[in-house]
Order: sequence, then C-alpha cells, then structure tokens
Amino acid sequence: MYKILIFCLLLLSFTVSCTDVKHKEAEKILNENEYYDKAFFLWENGRSDSTFYYFNKAKEKYLQYKNSVYVARCLIYMATIQYDSGDFFGAQETAVEAIKYLDPKDKNQQAILSHTYNTIANATDEMQQFDQAIPYYRLAIQYSIDHDNILLYKNNLAVCLRNVKRYDESIKLYDDILTKTPKGTTAYAKFLNNLAKTKWASSHSYNPILVYHIALNIRLKENDLWGQNSSYATLSKYYEGRDMDSSIYYLSKQYEIAKKIKSADDQLNALRGLVQMNPIYSERYLSTYLSLNDSLQTARTAAKNQFALIRYESEKSKAQNLVLEKENEKKESHLVIQRIGIGFLLFLIVLGIFWYKKRKQRLELEAQNKIKQNQLHLSKKIHDVVANGIYRVMTEIEYKEDIDREGVLDKLDDMYQKSRDISHDVEEQTVAEVSYSEKLADLLKSFASDHRRVLIAGNEPDLWTRLNKRAKEEVSHVLQELMVNMKKHSQADQVVIRFENQGNQLEIFYKDNGIGLADSKTYGKGLSNMVSRIEGIGGEIIFVKEERKGLSVKINIPIL
Repeated sequence: MYKILIFCLLLLSFTVSCTDVKHKEAEKILNENEYYDKAFFLWENGRSDSTFYYFNKAKEKYLQYKNSVYVARCLIYMATIQYDSGDFFGAQETAVEAIKYLDPKDKNQQAILSHTYNTIANATDEMQQFDQAIPYYRLAIQYSIDHDNILLYKNNLAVCLRNVKRYDESIKLYDDILTKTPKGTTAYAKFLNNLAKTKWASSHSYNPILVYHIALNIRLKENDLWGQNSSYATLSKYYEGRDMDSSIYYLSKQYEIAKKIKSADDQLNALRGLVQMNPIYSERYLSTYLSLNDSLQTARTAAKNQFALIRYESEKSKAQNLVLEKENEKKESHLVIQRIGIGFLLFLIVLGIFWYKKRKQRLELEAQNKIKQNQLHLSKKIHDVVANGIYRVMTEIEYKEDIDREGVLDKLDDMYQKSRDISHDVEEQTVAEVSYSEKLADLLKSFASDHRRVLIAGNEPDLWTRLNKRAKEEVSHVLQELMVNMKKHSQADQVVIRFENQGNQLEIFYKDNGIGLADSKTYGKGLSNMVSRIEGIGGEIIFVKEERKGLSVKINIPIL
C-alpha cells in the first residue's frame, strides 16, 4: 500500500507539470488558428463550400480554448455563406447559435452582435416570415454602433414593414433615414427608391416615376450596377399592366445588368417576366430560363446537403468537446483534494468494482428467481384455469346424452380467451423493460450494413418521457417505413436521423443521399400511411422531393 501511494504521488506531480505546460501552450495559440486563416483565403477565391468547412473546423478549435467571440465569428461567417447559397433556414439556425456565444453587455461585441441579428432577420425575411423578422431588425439597430450600418438595418426594417402593409411606419422610418443620408450617394438612391415603392404600395394614386428616375440617374452616375438592377426591376414592375413595351424594356435592361453582376436570382426574375409578358420572348428566353433555374436549384440543393452533413459532424464534435470540458473543469476544481486523497480514491475505486460485481451477481440471481416464479405462476394458472376448464367440458360431453353444441362452443371460447390473457400477463411480467430510445436505436441500426451508414443524433431517453405510448408507436412505424423504403428503393449509402425537443414540439429530421422520390403528385400506400399516422397524433410530416438528390423528411409532433 505504501508503494502504491508513492507511485500515485509521483504520477500526480507529473500530471500537474504537464497541465501547466498545456495551459501555457493554450494561451500562446488562443488566437492562432490555421483553419480560420485558410477559410478567409478560400472565401476570397470564391470557394464557399470549402470555406464553410474550414470555418467549422476553426470554430471547433476555438471551442477547445473557450474563445467564445471567435466561435461566434466563425458561426456568423458560416451563416452568411448559407444565406448566400439560398439555405435560409440553415443560415437562421447557425446565426441563432452564434448569439449564444456573445455577451450583449460587452461593448466590444456589439458590432458582431448587430450583424448577427441582421443576418437572422434577413434569413427570416427570405422565408417570408416578416412578422418574426421585425424584432430581429430592431435588435440589429439597437446594438449597432456604426452610422452607415444603422441606416442599412433601418432600411431592411422599413422594407419588412412594407411587406406586412404597415405603410405609415415604413414611410416615417424612410423619412428619418433620408434626413441622415448625404444626397447624391448610392445609399441615398437606394433609400429614395424604396420610399417611393412604399408610397406607391400604400396608394396607387401616388405616381413614383419621377422619384424612380432620380434614383436611377444617381445609380447610373455612380456606376452602381446592383442599384441599377434594382431600379430596372422596380420600373418594370410599375409598368406591368400599364405599358407592356415599357415593362419589357426595363426587364431587358435588368436582365443585361443581372448578367454583368452574375446574380442568378435577378436573371431568373427578369427572364420569368419576359417569358410571361410576350409569346415572342417565351420562345427566345424559355430554354435559358429553364436551364439557369435547374442549375441554380441543383447547386443550392447540393450546398444545403453539404452544409447539413458538415453541421452534423460538428454537432458530434461539439458534444464530445463539451464532455471533455466538463471533465477538465471537474478535475481542476478537485485538484487540491486529489493531491491529498488520491490513495483513498484508488481504494474507493477498488471497493466500487468489488461492490459492482457483487451487485451484478445479486441482480442476476434475482432475475433467475423471478423467471422461475413466473414459470411456476404460469404452470399454476394453466392448471387451474385452462386444464380444469377443459376437463369440465369433457365431463359434460361424456355424461350428457343431449349435448348443447352452442353452450360447449361458448365454454371452449371462454377457455381460449383465458389462455390468451394468461399469455399476455406472463409476457408483461417476464419481458425485461427496455427504454424506448434503445428500442428505436436498435430498429434504425438494424438497417446499417457494410456499405450503408446510419447516423443517429439526439436520441436521448429524456427526449421521449413526455410522449405518450401511441405517439411512440406511430413514430416507430413511420421511421421503420422510411428505412424499409430507403433499403428497397433509394440506393442510399448514408442515412442521417436527428431528434430535437423544441419546447412543446418534437422535431425529427430524416435525410439520405439516395435517388429521392419520383416526381409524382400522389404518394404510394406506404407514404400515405406515414402521413395518416403522423396526422392521427396531431403532427405534420413534410417530404422534400429532390429526384436523384436524396430524400429529406421533417416530422413535427406536439408534446402534451
């Protein structure tokens, strides 16, 4: 025992010295992150997919050193990449996560905080959730310390107010913005153009043409191509239904500018207007529109899938890092106690192992005894209920000349029902209780193979405690149907199932990289059954049809 204590003290002193060295190294490289630098290099060279990956790697490294500000920076850059790629829901989620790492009371963090809130608002706005976007725009304005950014955020808020038809508030806000913006600048042209659009939306008796052209002339003078694109779109919209030639003219101008600034969305908007405006343009531009639209949707879908997989791996790493952080904090807080009582701790470990083995043996013995008791109980019930009942029926048949056939059948049916009840009771008593999360995990993992990965996230026992028995059964049936369809038809080699508890709602996300659903307006019997099962428990199931791009399914279930 004396030798063990000496060994433990030596081991402790070595551990302390190693810990001191690690702390010094951590302080040295706290703000040095090769992933962060590489991400910016790739971003400058237009490699947004790789940029997202390296910002995510940089975030994980900053998490290790508890540099929350740079974790938030990485997340907001990732959200910006998702937003630019059309993944608005993903951008919203990532930006909301960045908020968790920022301190609103720290003035040095207010600039990035305001930018983060603006990103959340923009993503929410793009999903046409205007009422939800308004509070985030107000927070962006509240925390911004830059005059120009405040004006831009107020402009965004005013546009959002116009979208929800709160025209008076929007006009009042634009009047305030314009008084603080130098005339003749591109910013002034932008705000002026938007004010005219709001006034025209509020009342079509207002004629915005003069103001539209004032804004356009400023943009032409300043060579503001993005601004010119906006002006031409505004003018074409105004003349739509009034003067077809003018509308077509401005749509053509917008299309040419959109090609120069390489804005695929604006090209599509212009082409769509030209195709709908005149059959001549339909023949000329339809194939271009369809080809561009297909390319854009394919690129955005691929980006969304890649972002989702990267974030999934990030969530796993984050969970592991959190576990390691907690373990390290626990070790540091008990360092003094460990120096004094490490020998006693080793003794407790040995004692714990001994107790665990004894307890395991006792539980196994109790389980065996319970099985024997259940067997005896089953044997007794079979003898008392089934055997004796059958014997009485046999006696009645043997000694009665006139046999009541219906009565005998009723008695035999009664014996049958009792035998089923006995089987059910014994099954309930003998089957070991297994948590629902374990059963579900076993079900999903049974579809994994050497050439197919099945990844499960968030399937914790606490997640299912508030879900009733029927809802759990329906979830199992629906997920099993999804996995069966995947195995039979999808040709997928990777499946991701994620579970999340959002307040009073359980959210289930399913994603595979198979061939996806066929482009059909009706579901097959299996998919229809899934829909009816989820709707039967008050939930909602959404299928994202992306042929040959995999299948995405989102399930929302209310929790009582």
